[in-house]
Amino acid sequence: MAADALLLLSFGGPERPEDVMPFLENVTRGRGVPRERLEEVAQHYLHFGGVSPINALNLDIIAAVERELAAAGIELPVYFGNRNWHPMVEDTVARMTADGVASALVFPTSAWGGYSGCLQYQEDIARARAAFGEGAPDMVKLRQYFDHPLLIESFADAIRAAVQQIPADRRDRTRLVFTAHSIPVSADIAAGPLADGGHLYSRQVAEAARLCAAATGFDDYDLVWQSRSGPPQVPWLEPDIVDHLEELSGKGIDAVVVCPVGFVSDHLEVIWDLDNEAKDKAAELDMAFARATTPGTDPRFAQLVVELIQEHLSGNAVRRLGGAPGYGCTTNGTPCAPGCCAITRPPQTRS
Repeated sequence: MAADALLLLSFGGPERPEDVMPFLENVTRGRGVPRERLEEVAQHYLHFGGVSPINALNLDIIAAVERELAAAGIELPVYFGNRNWHPMVEDTVARMTADGVASALVFPTSAWGGYSGCLQYQEDIARARAAFGEGAPDMVKLRQYFDHPLLIESFADAIRAAVQQIPADRRDRTRLVFTAHSIPVSADIAAGPLADGGHLYSRQVAEAARLCAAATGFDDYDLVWQSRSGPPQVPWLEPDIVDHLEELSGKGIDAVVVCPVGFVSDHLEVIWDLDNEAKDKAAELDMAFARATTPGTDPRFAQLVVELIQEHLSGNAVRRLGGAPGYGCTTNGTPCAPGCCAITRPPQTRS
Protein backbone atom coordinates (compact mmCIF):
# COMPACT_ATOMS: atom_id res chain seq x y z
CA MET A 1 0.00 0.00 0.00
CA ALA A 2 1.06 3.61 -0.39
CA ALA A 3 1.54 5.88 2.62
CA ASP A 4 2.23 9.59 3.05
CA ALA A 5 3.45 9.52 6.67
CA LEU A 6 4.28 7.49 9.76
CA LEU A 7 2.64 8.16 13.12
CA LEU A 8 4.42 6.96 16.26
CA LEU A 9 1.57 6.39 18.72
CA SER A 10 2.29 6.07 22.42
CA PHE A 11 0.89 6.32 25.94
CA GLY A 12 2.14 9.76 26.94
CA GLY A 13 3.48 11.08 30.21
CA PRO A 14 3.78 14.26 32.28
CA GLU A 15 6.68 16.63 31.70
CA ARG A 16 6.24 18.93 34.73
CA PRO A 17 5.11 18.38 38.33
CA GLU A 18 1.87 20.27 37.66
CA ASP A 19 1.10 17.87 34.81
CA VAL A 20 1.15 14.75 36.97
CA MET A 21 -2.37 14.71 38.44
CA PRO A 22 -4.10 15.90 35.22
CA PHE A 23 -2.23 13.18 33.35
CA LEU A 24 -3.25 10.48 35.84
CA GLU A 25 -6.84 11.72 35.67
CA ASN A 26 -6.70 11.29 31.88
CA VAL A 27 -5.35 7.76 32.27
CA THR A 28 -8.03 6.67 34.73
CA ARG A 29 -11.03 8.70 33.54
CA GLY A 30 -14.26 6.75 33.87
CA ARG A 31 -12.64 3.89 35.78
CA GLY A 32 -13.50 4.81 39.36
CA VAL A 33 -9.93 4.88 40.64
CA PRO A 34 -9.87 6.44 44.14
CA ARG A 35 -8.12 9.80 44.53
CA GLU A 36 -5.77 8.36 47.13
CA ARG A 37 -4.52 5.79 44.62
CA LEU A 38 -3.79 8.55 42.10
CA GLU A 39 -1.90 10.48 44.77
CA GLU A 40 0.15 7.37 45.56
CA VAL A 41 1.13 6.87 41.92
CA ALA A 42 1.81 10.59 41.57
CA GLN A 43 4.61 10.22 44.11
CA HIS A 44 6.43 7.88 41.73
CA TYR A 45 6.48 10.63 39.11
CA LEU A 46 7.38 13.32 41.62
CA HIS A 47 10.33 11.18 42.74
CA PHE A 48 11.74 11.96 39.28
CA GLY A 49 10.82 15.65 39.32
CA GLY A 50 7.33 15.11 37.90
CA VAL A 51 8.74 14.09 34.53
CA SER A 52 8.03 10.79 32.82
CA PRO A 53 10.87 9.70 30.55
CA ILE A 54 8.50 8.39 27.89
CA ASN A 55 8.11 11.46 25.66
CA ALA A 56 11.85 12.12 25.47
CA LEU A 57 12.50 8.45 24.74
CA ASN A 58 9.92 8.48 21.97
CA LEU A 59 11.44 11.61 20.42
CA ASP A 60 14.79 9.81 20.39
CA ILE A 61 13.17 6.83 18.65
CA ILE A 62 11.59 9.15 16.08
CA ALA A 63 14.97 10.77 15.33
CA ALA A 64 16.54 7.33 14.87
CA VAL A 65 13.68 6.19 12.62
CA GLU A 66 14.04 9.32 10.50
CA ARG A 67 17.73 8.50 10.00
CA GLU A 68 16.92 4.90 9.06
CA LEU A 69 14.24 6.01 6.61
CA ALA A 70 16.68 8.41 4.96
CA ALA A 71 19.31 5.68 4.73
CA ALA A 72 16.75 3.39 3.08
CA GLY A 73 15.73 6.09 0.60
CA ILE A 74 12.19 6.27 1.99
CA GLU A 75 10.63 9.74 2.09
CA LEU A 76 8.11 9.53 4.90
CA PRO A 77 7.56 12.28 7.47
CA VAL A 78 7.22 11.03 11.04
CA TYR A 79 4.56 12.40 13.40
CA PHE A 80 4.14 11.84 17.15
CA GLY A 81 0.87 11.41 19.06
CA ASN A 82 -0.13 10.18 22.53
CA ARG A 83 -3.22 8.74 24.17
CA ASN A 84 -3.00 10.48 27.53
CA TRP A 85 -0.80 13.57 27.28
CA HIS A 86 0.54 16.08 24.82
CA PRO A 87 1.01 15.80 21.94
CA MET A 88 -2.46 14.23 21.96
CA VAL A 89 -3.18 11.96 19.04
CA GLU A 90 -6.32 13.92 18.11
CA ASP A 91 -4.23 17.07 17.65
CA THR A 92 -1.58 15.17 15.70
CA VAL A 93 -4.12 13.71 13.28
CA ALA A 94 -5.54 17.20 12.71
CA ARG A 95 -2.04 18.46 11.92
CA MET A 96 -1.38 15.53 9.59
CA THR A 97 -4.59 16.29 7.72
CA ALA A 98 -3.67 19.98 7.44
CA ASP A 99 -0.31 18.89 6.03
CA GLY A 100 -2.06 16.96 3.28
CA VAL A 101 -1.53 13.44 4.61
CA ALA A 102 -4.09 11.12 3.01
CA SER A 103 -2.80 7.78 4.33
CA ALA A 104 -0.46 6.90 7.18
CA LEU A 105 1.13 3.92 8.83
CA VAL A 106 0.94 3.81 12.63
CA PHE A 107 3.70 2.35 14.81
CA PRO A 108 2.54 1.70 18.40
CA THR A 109 5.10 1.59 21.20
CA SER A 110 3.72 -1.77 22.31
CA ALA A 111 4.87 -5.06 20.84
CA TRP A 112 1.96 -7.09 22.18
CA GLY A 113 -1.57 -8.28 21.69
CA GLY A 114 -4.35 -7.80 24.22
CA TYR A 115 -6.52 -4.82 25.10
CA SER A 116 -3.89 -2.45 26.54
CA GLY A 117 -1.18 -3.66 24.15
CA CYS A 118 -3.12 -3.54 20.89
CA LEU A 119 -6.87 -2.91 20.84
CA GLN A 120 -6.58 0.32 22.82
CA TYR A 121 -4.24 1.70 20.16
CA GLN A 122 -6.84 0.82 17.55
CA GLU A 123 -9.39 2.74 19.63
CA ASP A 124 -6.98 5.70 19.72
CA ILE A 125 -6.82 5.71 15.93
CA ALA A 126 -10.60 5.49 15.55
CA ARG A 127 -11.17 8.24 18.14
CA ALA A 128 -8.64 10.60 16.56
CA ARG A 129 -10.12 10.13 13.09
CA ALA A 130 -13.64 10.65 14.41
CA ALA A 131 -12.55 13.81 16.24
CA PHE A 132 -11.37 15.31 12.97
CA GLY A 133 -14.26 13.99 10.93
CA GLU A 134 -14.52 13.63 7.16
CA GLY A 135 -11.18 13.96 5.43
CA ALA A 136 -9.05 12.35 8.16
CA PRO A 137 -6.24 10.17 6.79
CA ASP A 138 -6.68 6.44 6.37
CA MET A 139 -4.47 4.88 9.02
CA VAL A 140 -2.99 1.38 9.09
CA LYS A 141 -1.66 0.15 12.42
CA LEU A 142 1.50 -1.93 11.99
CA ARG A 143 1.53 -5.48 13.29
CA GLN A 144 2.64 -6.81 16.66
CA TYR A 145 6.41 -7.31 16.76
CA PHE A 146 7.11 -9.19 20.00
CA ASP A 147 9.12 -11.87 18.17
CA HIS A 148 10.87 -9.78 15.54
CA PRO A 149 14.51 -10.92 15.19
CA LEU A 150 15.88 -7.42 15.76
CA LEU A 151 13.94 -7.04 19.02
CA ILE A 152 15.14 -10.41 20.30
CA GLU A 153 18.74 -9.69 19.27
CA SER A 154 18.68 -6.38 21.12
CA PHE A 155 17.33 -7.93 24.31
CA ALA A 156 19.82 -10.80 24.04
CA ASP A 157 22.79 -8.43 23.84
CA ALA A 158 21.39 -6.45 26.79
CA ILE A 159 21.14 -9.65 28.85
CA ARG A 160 24.74 -10.55 28.05
CA ALA A 161 25.88 -7.08 29.09
CA ALA A 162 23.88 -7.28 32.33
CA VAL A 163 25.46 -10.63 33.23
CA GLN A 164 28.85 -8.93 33.05
CA GLN A 165 27.69 -6.49 35.75
CA ILE A 166 27.28 -9.37 38.22
CA PRO A 167 30.37 -9.96 40.41
CA ALA A 168 32.60 -12.58 38.82
CA ASP A 169 32.35 -14.96 41.77
CA ARG A 170 28.54 -15.12 41.41
CA ARG A 171 28.22 -14.93 37.65
CA ASP A 172 28.05 -18.66 36.95
CA ARG A 173 25.00 -19.06 39.21
CA THR A 174 23.07 -16.02 38.02
CA ARG A 175 19.33 -16.50 37.60
CA LEU A 176 17.70 -14.89 34.57
CA VAL A 177 14.29 -13.34 35.32
CA PHE A 178 12.04 -11.80 32.67
CA THR A 179 9.37 -9.27 33.60
CA ALA A 180 6.42 -7.72 31.81
CA HIS A 181 3.55 -5.49 32.89
CA SER A 182 0.94 -7.45 34.81
CA ILE A 183 -2.69 -7.23 33.71
CA PRO A 184 -5.90 -8.61 35.25
CA VAL A 185 -6.27 -12.34 34.70
CA SER A 186 -9.67 -11.69 33.12
CA ALA A 187 -8.04 -9.36 30.58
CA ASP A 188 -5.45 -11.98 29.70
CA ILE A 189 -8.15 -14.62 29.26
CA ALA A 190 -9.91 -12.25 26.85
CA ALA A 191 -6.75 -11.27 24.95
CA GLY A 192 -6.83 -12.12 21.26
CA PRO A 193 -9.56 -13.32 18.89
CA LEU A 194 -12.16 -15.55 20.50
CA ALA A 195 -11.31 -18.37 18.11
CA ASP A 196 -7.67 -18.33 19.25
CA GLY A 197 -8.40 -19.35 22.81
CA GLY A 198 -7.41 -16.23 24.74
CA HIS A 199 -4.31 -15.56 26.84
CA LEU A 200 -2.66 -13.97 23.80
CA TYR A 201 -0.70 -11.43 25.85
CA SER A 202 0.85 -13.89 28.31
CA ARG A 203 1.56 -16.38 25.51
CA GLN A 204 3.38 -13.74 23.48
CA VAL A 205 5.40 -12.57 26.50
CA ALA A 206 6.32 -16.18 27.27
CA GLU A 207 7.41 -16.69 23.66
CA ALA A 208 9.57 -13.58 23.67
CA ALA A 209 11.19 -14.69 26.94
CA ARG A 210 11.86 -18.16 25.51
CA LEU A 211 13.48 -16.68 22.41
CA CYS A 212 15.67 -14.32 24.44
CA ALA A 213 16.76 -17.07 26.83
CA ALA A 214 17.62 -19.38 23.94
CA ALA A 215 19.63 -16.63 22.25
CA THR A 216 21.71 -16.10 25.39
CA GLY A 217 22.23 -19.76 26.32
CA PHE A 218 20.01 -19.86 29.41
CA ASP A 219 18.32 -23.24 29.64
CA ASP A 220 16.39 -22.23 32.73
CA TYR A 221 14.79 -18.89 33.58
CA ASP A 222 11.73 -17.32 35.18
CA LEU A 223 8.91 -15.17 33.83
CA VAL A 224 7.28 -12.89 36.38
CA TRP A 225 5.22 -9.72 36.37
CA GLN A 226 5.38 -6.19 37.68
CA SER A 227 3.54 -2.87 38.05
CA ARG A 228 0.13 -4.23 38.98
CA SER A 229 -2.49 -1.75 40.08
CA GLY A 230 -6.17 -1.97 40.94
CA PRO A 231 -8.01 -3.41 43.94
CA PRO A 232 -6.38 -6.40 45.68
CA GLN A 233 -9.51 -8.56 45.27
CA VAL A 234 -9.07 -8.55 41.46
CA PRO A 235 -6.66 -11.32 40.36
CA TRP A 236 -3.73 -10.15 38.21
CA LEU A 237 -0.95 -12.12 36.54
CA GLU A 238 1.54 -13.31 39.16
CA PRO A 239 4.10 -13.67 40.70
CA ASP A 240 5.27 -10.10 41.24
CA ILE A 241 8.97 -9.44 40.71
CA VAL A 242 9.63 -8.30 44.29
CA ASP A 243 7.89 -11.35 45.77
CA HIS A 244 9.82 -13.55 43.36
CA LEU A 245 13.17 -12.16 44.48
CA GLU A 246 12.31 -13.16 48.04
CA GLU A 247 11.42 -16.65 46.83
CA LEU A 248 14.68 -16.96 44.92
CA SER A 249 16.66 -15.82 47.94
CA GLY A 250 14.94 -18.47 50.03
CA LYS A 251 16.26 -21.05 47.56
CA GLY A 252 19.82 -19.80 47.98
CA ILE A 253 20.06 -17.82 44.74
CA ASP A 254 22.24 -14.76 45.30
CA ALA A 255 22.51 -13.22 41.81
CA VAL A 256 19.85 -12.20 39.30
CA VAL A 257 19.68 -10.50 35.94
CA VAL A 258 16.27 -8.96 35.30
CA CYS A 259 15.22 -8.41 31.69
CA PRO A 260 12.13 -6.17 31.23
CA VAL A 261 11.09 -8.03 28.08
CA GLY A 262 7.62 -6.45 28.19
CA PHE A 263 8.91 -2.89 27.64
CA VAL A 264 10.48 -1.27 24.60
CA SER A 265 11.88 1.71 26.56
CA ASP A 266 12.78 2.71 30.11
CA HIS A 267 9.28 3.84 31.05
CA LEU A 268 8.38 4.83 34.59
CA GLU A 269 7.51 1.21 35.39
CA VAL A 270 11.06 0.16 34.56
CA ILE A 271 12.93 2.88 36.40
CA TRP A 272 10.64 2.83 39.47
CA ASP A 273 9.54 -0.79 39.82
CA LEU A 274 12.84 -2.36 38.78
CA ASP A 275 15.62 0.20 39.30
CA ASN A 276 14.18 1.24 42.66
CA GLU A 277 11.83 -1.29 44.26
CA ALA A 278 13.30 -4.53 42.89
CA LYS A 279 16.89 -3.34 43.19
CA ASP A 280 16.32 -2.25 46.80
CA LYS A 281 14.76 -5.62 47.62
CA ALA A 282 17.75 -7.42 46.09
CA ALA A 283 20.14 -5.32 48.20
CA GLU A 284 18.09 -6.16 51.31
CA LEU A 285 18.50 -9.85 50.42
CA ASP A 286 22.25 -9.49 49.71
CA MET A 287 21.50 -10.51 46.14
CA ALA A 288 23.61 -9.26 43.23
CA PHE A 289 21.27 -7.49 40.83
CA ALA A 290 21.63 -6.23 37.26
CA ARG A 291 18.91 -4.97 34.94
CA ALA A 292 19.11 -5.47 31.18
CA THR A 293 18.53 -2.34 29.11
CA THR A 294 15.44 -1.94 26.94
CA PRO A 295 15.79 -1.88 23.14
CA GLY A 296 14.38 1.58 22.38
CA THR A 297 17.83 3.20 22.36
CA ASP A 298 19.41 0.38 20.31
CA PRO A 299 19.84 1.28 16.60
CA ARG A 300 18.22 -2.05 15.76
CA PHE A 301 14.92 -0.81 17.15
CA ALA A 302 14.70 1.92 14.52
CA GLN A 303 15.68 -0.67 11.93
CA LEU A 304 12.80 -2.85 13.15
CA VAL A 305 10.36 0.04 12.62
CA VAL A 306 11.62 0.55 9.08
CA GLU A 307 11.34 -3.17 8.35
CA LEU A 308 7.69 -3.09 9.42
CA ILE A 309 7.15 -0.11 7.14
CA GLN A 310 8.78 -1.91 4.23
CA GLU A 311 6.45 -4.86 4.70
CA HIS A 312 3.68 -2.48 3.61
CA LEU A 313 5.40 -0.17 1.16
CA SER A 314 7.39 -2.81 -0.71
CA GLY A 315 5.72 -6.10 0.19
CA ASN A 316 8.84 -7.35 1.97
CA ALA A 317 8.62 -10.70 3.76
CA VAL A 318 7.43 -10.73 7.36
CA ARG A 319 10.25 -11.68 9.74
CA ARG A 320 9.20 -13.55 12.87
CA LEU A 321 11.03 -16.00 15.11
CA GLY A 322 8.26 -17.33 17.33
CA GLY A 323 5.28 -19.58 17.09
CA ALA A 324 2.85 -17.60 19.24
CA PRO A 325 0.11 -15.93 17.20
CA GLY A 326 0.74 -12.46 15.81
CA TYR A 327 -1.97 -9.99 14.93
CA GLY A 328 -2.44 -6.26 15.16
CA CYS A 329 -2.36 -4.93 11.60
CA THR A 330 -5.68 -3.17 11.06
CA THR A 331 -7.12 -0.18 9.18
CA ASN A 332 -8.78 2.86 10.74
CA GLY A 333 -9.10 1.30 14.18
CA THR A 334 -10.99 -1.85 13.27
CA PRO A 335 -10.27 -4.86 15.54
CA CYS A 336 -7.98 -7.65 14.36
CA ALA A 337 -10.80 -10.19 14.27
CA PRO A 338 -14.38 -10.59 15.53
CA GLY A 339 -14.48 -10.42 19.32
CA CYS A 340 -10.78 -9.58 19.56
CA CYS A 341 -9.88 -8.52 23.13
CA ALA A 342 -13.38 -7.11 23.56
CA ILE A 343 -14.69 -9.15 26.47
CA THR A 344 -13.25 -6.80 29.07
CA ARG A 345 -11.79 -3.33 29.37
CA PRO A 346 -8.99 -3.57 31.97
CA PRO A 347 -7.49 -0.53 33.67
CA GLN A 348 -4.88 1.30 31.64
CA THR A 349 -1.31 0.72 32.68
CA ARG A 350 0.84 3.70 33.52
CA SER A 351 4.09 4.84 31.95
